[in-house]
Amino acid sequence: MNKNIATLKPELVWKNFYKLTQIPRPSKKEEKVIEFVKNFGESLGLETIVDHIGNVIIKKPATKGMENRKGIILQGHLDMVPQKNADKNHDFEKDPIEAYIDGEWVTANGTTLGADNGIGVAAAMAVLESDNLEHGPIEALFTIDEETGMTGANELKPGFLDGDILLNLDSEDEGELYIGCAGGINTTAIFDFHYEPAPTGFKAFKISVTGLKGGHSGLDIALKRGNANKIMNRVLINANEHYGMLLHSINGGSLRNAIPRESFAVTALPAEEVENFKDLVLELEDYYKQINTDDPGLKIRLEETEMPKEFIDVETLDGLLNAIHFCPNGALKWLKDMPEVVETSSNLAIVKSEGTQIKVLTLQRSSVESSKKEICNQLKENFEKYGAKVEFDGDYPGWEPNTNSDILKVMKEVYNNKFGKIPEVKVIHAGLECGILGATYPNWDMISFGPTIRFPHSPDEKINIKTVEKFWLYLIETLKNAPVKN
Repeated sequence: MNKNIATLKPELVWKNFYKLTQIPRPSKKEEKVIEFVKNFGESLGLETIVDHIGNVIIKKPATKGMENRKGIILQGHLDMVPQKNADKNHDFEKDPIEAYIDGEWVTANGTTLGADNGIGVAAAMAVLESDNLEHGPIEALFTIDEETGMTGANELKPGFLDGDILLNLDSEDEGELYIGCAGGINTTAIFDFHYEPAPTGFKAFKISVTGLKGGHSGLDIALKRGNANKIMNRVLINANEHYGMLLHSINGGSLRNAIPRESFAVTALPAEEVENFKDLVLELEDYYKQINTDDPGLKIRLEETEMPKEFIDVETLDGLLNAIHFCPNGALKWLKDMPEVVETSSNLAIVKSEGTQIKVLTLQRSSVESSKKEICNQLKENFEKYGAKVEFDGDYPGWEPNTNSDILKVMKEVYNNKFGKIPEVKVIHAGLECGILGATYPNWDMISFGPTIRFPHSPDEKINIKTVEKFWLYLIETLKNAPVKN
């Protein structure tokens, strides 16, 4: 949308980032970007490998006089979260991102920007491309499908990489170093139902819950933003209890790792209760606006629609509504030693009817393995109590902090020398790939850092221009001061 992005400073980073915005790369559809990065490495005459799953590895030798430094792996993921506003016409598998400069930020027109993790990929590409940096042996690892399963990290095999230090370029607050992360697991509850014929004397309505901010289900989970699925369920459970509402279909949320921003349902209730129902909806909208002050755009709307011929059986409906009502959601526990950091959370991400099933998809995160298992057991017990089958998948480990790491000492000193203060050292409540990668390469000393990104996983995603330059200067100074081999 605005090619001037490619001329921002540092030019190599922004040039590569702009190119990435022009390549469709939603999770599990990364074929085009894999080919792009492969061609990029080969065009530089560097050793380039594409492994069996689609991860791309590019190796660059040390510059003269730096051969004795520990090898550093620069790591980022190629995929992006495909989220758009309901009124935006955009095909993430075909259309480029319409990125543009908005004051001090770069953002996108009605869609996610893909700065998560396009800016990290672009920075690694800039290091590979640059001919005036000082660095030891460099390996760039570009993984696939980080956002919907960390498939690339899980499938990476031993023996491909030789370095000792991993710099994960996938954090979202400049001036912060992450030395640990939460693990995660997916929980899916499945309700089987049968249809019952529509009764007489009922009116049908489409209910819409829209206007919520949503956001990243790890980084933003502590902000207490509204969850569209929880709000919709509150509307439905009240209407069911007081007015004998019936449900034809429901579709809330779109990604397991995003706080749901919208939910839609087609319902029916006795004609004589319509006005009471309308009053209830207004009351609930006002209530949620008061308690979710971070979501002033919330709207709950009713639209009369054509009467469906059939509805979900009442027994299943009752079980579904009760199960969602009692389903844990949001930040549940906090780290004892770092009380500002969420330890354990659960995101009620998707509630969707399809065929004769309703699926409820959730994502649990925790820095403590036993807490992760505990919340999963609670979810399983809750959903099975109300008649659902429960499945788990996508389990991945957390990353245990190492406060005595060599690269941490170097990066704290470099930042202090360059910017006049010590960076904050943190543990992140999100599923960085470091936990998985470190299990495959246990010798790696790991740090995650990056520029400032706001509202990732939502159409409000934006990246701060000035922090990209600081991030780049910090990265190249870190490479210059990499620890010497033992």
